[in-house]
Amino acid sequence: MIRKLEDFLTNWKHESDSTLKILHTLTDESLHQKVYEEGRTLGQIAWHIVVTIDEMIGKTGLQFIATPHDAVQPKTAKEMVEAYKESSDAMVQAIKEQWTDETLLEEKDMYGQMWPIALVLQVLTFHQTHHRGQLTILMRQAGLEVPGMYGPSKEEWLAFGGEAPE
Repeated sequence: MIRKLEDFLTNWKHESDSTLKILHTLTDESLHQKVYEEGRTLGQIAWHIVVTIDEMIGKTGLQFIATPHDAVQPKTAKEMVEAYKESSDAMVQAIKEQWTDETLLEEKDMYGQMWPIALVLQVLTFHQTHHRGQLTILMRQAGLEVPGMYGPSKEEWLAFGGEAPE
């Protein structure tokens, strides 16, 4: 639960760093990976994470410059990394400058419902984590190593000389 801005900022630092670990691992070729024919590609899901910062946090009235939610997906993984980092950093800086702990209690219209800003921030974080999970499956299918998010990944366990969990 987010009760203070520092709660969100501390959590977001870990979560955005984890997202960057994933995005840095992507290759341009891997962006086309799908689970099934009608499904979204790895690149589409990664880009969705990037543009959701503008789409969701923009509804709160926070003033910052992020990659617009309707921006065309770039062709390279490097461009996605840069767009995510710039959007995330701009959001964090704007939160520090424009909001107080009391702002978290303000309610905003989100998708036809009134949500306190604290909930918006929580949903943004959960949304990103949900899609990161999808990315890791597609990364494995594309033959990429998956970095650990909340502990070592299989490859990291093996590199430590341990047995990878099944």
